[in-house]
Amino acid sequence: MAGRYGRPRSVLRMRTVAGQVFLLQVAIVVLLVAAAMAALVFQSRAGSEREARNRSVAVAETFANSPGMEEALRSPDPTAVLQPRAEAARMGSGVDFIVVLDIEGIRYTHPLQDRIGKKFVGDLSHARGGEVFTERITGTIGPLVQAIVPITSSNGTVIGMVSAGITIERVSGVVEEQFPLLFGAAGGVLLLTTGGTALVSRRLRRQTHGLGPAEMTRMYEHHDAVLHAVREGVIIVSGDGRLLLANDEARRLLGLPADVDGAPVTELGLDPRTGHLLSSGRNVTDEVFPVGERLLAVNQRSTDQHGGPPGSVATLRDTTELQALTGRADVARGRLKLLYDAGTEIGTTLDVVRTCEELTEFAASRFADYATVDLVETVLRGEEPTATGADTDMRRTAFSGAGETALYPLGQVIRFVPTTPVGIGLGRGEAVLQPDLTGPSDWQEQDPQRARMLLDEGIHSMIAVPMRARGVILGMAMFWRAGNPEPFEEEDLSLAEELVARAAVSVDNARRYSREHTMAVTLQRSLLPRVLPEQSALDVAYRYRPALAGLGGLGGVGGDWFDIIPLPGARVALVVGDVVGHGLHAAATMGRLRTAVHNFSSLDLPPDELMFHLDELVARIDQDETDDGSDAGVTGATCIYAIYDAVSGTCSMARAGHLQPVVVQPDGTADFADVPGGPPLGLGGLPFETLELRLPEGRRLVLYTDGLVEDREREIDEGLELLRRTLADHAGLGPEETCETVLGALVPERPRDDIALLVGRTRVLGSGRVAEWDVPSDPSAVARVRAAVTDRLAEWGLEEEAFTTELILSELVTNAIRYAAGPIRVRLIRDRALICEVSDHSSTSPHLRQAAITDEGGRGLFLVAQFAERWGTRYTADGKVIWTEQPLPGAAGTR
Repeated sequence: MAGRYGRPRSVLRMRTVAGQVFLLQVAIVVLLVAAAMAALVFQSRAGSEREARNRSVAVAETFANSPGMEEALRSPDPTAVLQPRAEAARMGSGVDFIVVLDIEGIRYTHPLQDRIGKKFVGDLSHARGGEVFTERITGTIGPLVQAIVPITSSNGTVIGMVSAGITIERVSGVVEEQFPLLFGAAGGVLLLTTGGTALVSRRLRRQTHGLGPAEMTRMYEHHDAVLHAVREGVIIVSGDGRLLLANDEARRLLGLPADVDGAPVTELGLDPRTGHLLSSGRNVTDEVFPVGERLLAVNQRSTDQHGGPPGSVATLRDTTELQALTGRADVARGRLKLLYDAGTEIGTTLDVVRTCEELTEFAASRFADYATVDLVETVLRGEEPTATGADTDMRRTAFSGAGETALYPLGQVIRFVPTTPVGIGLGRGEAVLQPDLTGPSDWQEQDPQRARMLLDEGIHSMIAVPMRARGVILGMAMFWRAGNPEPFEEEDLSLAEELVARAAVSVDNARRYSREHTMAVTLQRSLLPRVLPEQSALDVAYRYRPALAGLGGLGGVGGDWFDIIPLPGARVALVVGDVVGHGLHAAATMGRLRTAVHNFSSLDLPPDELMFHLDELVARIDQDETDDGSDAGVTGATCIYAIYDAVSGTCSMARAGHLQPVVVQPDGTADFADVPGGPPLGLGGLPFETLELRLPEGRRLVLYTDGLVEDREREIDEGLELLRRTLADHAGLGPEETCETVLGALVPERPRDDIALLVGRTRVLGSGRVAEWDVPSDPSAVARVRAAVTDRLAEWGLEEEAFTTELILSELVTNAIRYAAGPIRVRLIRDRALICEVSDHSSTSPHLRQAAITDEGGRGLFLVAQFAERWGTRYTADGKVIWTEQPLPGAAGTR
């Protein structure tokens, strides 16, 4: 078009807007690139020193905290240990020196051997105080930055220092090497942006076609013609509230005269609400205003949002024909709002009864005057309904309404008559609408006397909707109107069906959850101990608290467990474990692990060996379950296993990823036992270790799971300290009282994780209840042992057990003398049972076998097994112990 009017548009001559834009953009790009390069140069200089500080601090801290630093400083010759390591670290990190100093500032290492043993040059006061310090100095190698970092021991004291330094020239050289690349990139950016600016300017020139004033005038004339031809009113108001423009349609809709341009909007004779809106400039979207007999939809926006002149522009549409539809739209909107609110208020819990109550409460307050829900009995029990229809018994589960009424009360068993409208609808699975109950109707056949009472109370309209889920009828929901004079209509019936359909899904979900929850809780509780076993080694109390439903998973079903397992020799094992997660899988896994611990403990394994076998078992379980495509492996299982010996007063413990137990002394001292930590079960690869503790009588051993001390509102370290402090403050309480006190202090009202707590107070068998004898490896010594045992049994008042005990010890001691290595030791313990133990230094275990008729021997262990109630073998660090237990009459063995 520019060529048409004979005026060439040259960008360089700047005779067009596009040319001016091009030159302005090029100038801006050049200035930005120049400023960026200048800033980069200045920044590189400042960044060199900052980089030197950061690198020297990082290298010094890394070397100071490296493993073995404390041992190296305390070694006889620190220089011999640290000099090679310092030089290797210096060469690998790129710094100029790494120097290790003692607390007085004497060098242990230096790149120059002749400076080792001399005083370090620099400010060491900050490092001696435990602070990291950096300083810039000028050394023999030029300006440099050096960092001084303290070396602290395990108890937190400063035992040395590490200094690392790097010259400014080394760091700045790395930055300056990038300048050619950066300058090249800047030039490329300049070329690209200049080319892009040229393309944008050419496109702008092409889009405007180089129009001059005449062409622009012609364009505005066309625009004005279109403005007054459209069937939508347009009004433009200035920033001071004066009318600048009103097209013909706007004048017609608002009834404006022809000569109103420039007049204040408030003086146009409009109604106050419309006039206030147009003069205010407030942004509105499709806001409806009644103007005379018309209903106008107004959209208004300000004109200065993108740099335009102050003011506003408004468009007006005549929506009078929509006024008749507005009422119906409001009704539909109200019903949609009602259904939306129902979705948020009905089915908030996985409880069948509560869901029904929510439905009746919502319906009675928003839809009807009274609402009831009747459910099939099997649904209330969480079972699948097997029979539905009018001949099925239902129980009134929920009722809501204002005041008393003659409707069936809560808990009433109802069977709907098949010939009534409700019975017919129930049989077909269809909703029933009874808009007028006062006229003749079959609904009264259900209970004529009660029907007359309902009519007397003013109930005049009813809707009954079967509750269906997955094709099965769960019950019946009924809605009644009394105070509201309007009867139910067909639209109300559709609304009621939608309400009941949504509630039915929630009821069915709650029913299925109740069934699964009951099964899971039953499974878990069957796997946990129900009563404490009889034993004399510990006075034990326990608590188990499940996680609350909705917070910790399947409410009441988790993977925490505990156990008290009596062991031979007046010993007892305490176990606490935790399988991460909730639900059936966690409970089933817990049961498997608990059974495995029982089986392994029957072998009388020490704690570390038991943990090793349990770890292997979990690894095999994981492998089996992942091989069959299941993702439900045993992840995050932890356990702690402790054996307490009431004769020696010792306790041995091992743990697999579990929290440390707490030992409470009678004087109130409470400390965490430093049991060596092993990996969680199933990881494998690392050994387990055992801690041996001396626990005299009256000490308390506290085992627990992480749910006791860990919570979203509290860090685990805070929980551990709170547990220790609580136990220390209540050292005089018994195990039962200790459990209650700990739970009250640490457990929130709504726990999010399962909690298992086990508290045992130690007992020690007195010397009068234990007898020991050393037996030489001489067969003649057996007679002397029998005599000594008989005398001791007489002292204990157990003469009746003398013959059996002599027979058992004779066989065991004779076998030890004949087949085992000495020394041999006999121990007799009077506990709840009479325990006989024979120990030797042989690792060979005897085996029970059936001797043939012609065999001369082989019947000894068979006789022992016949006379003893139980017998077995346990291995020790230096041999084995063969033990037997004999029941004692009456209370002879009690404490």
